[in-house]
Amino acid sequence: MRPGTGRKPKHSPTKLPRLSKGRLEELVEEAIVDAYNESEQAVGFLTIMEDNLKVPFDTYVLGVSVTVEKMDMTNDDQIVAVCARAGQKQEISITSLPLPSPPPEGWEWIAAYRYWRRGFE
Repeated sequence: MRPGTGRKPKHSPTKLPRLSKGRLEELVEEAIVDAYNESEQAVGFLTIMEDNLKVPFDTYVLGVSVTVEKMDMTNDDQIVAVCARAGQKQEISITSLPLPSPPPEGWEWIAAYRYWRRGFE
């Protein structure tokens, strides 16, 4: 709680370790190696996240604590985090999902997916 306010401090954005452009490109290549189109590439990322991203993990969304239970894919091939709180679930795009500090094991796959979605920028 903030002294004198009775409120919890706001969650600040996570400072993730930096991955070099070369490392991000290696991760992207590993995720999409056998894919022939963008849809298959997204499935490649989802598969590698399911294998390497340690879930569940807790993070904050709009200042509220949530538990990321798993990754899933929407009908338009976007990867989302399935977040839970107080018996309710909500899907959040992993391109927008704030990561906790320290980030979960395997977080670099989220970074690589974000890099790939931005068109290698």
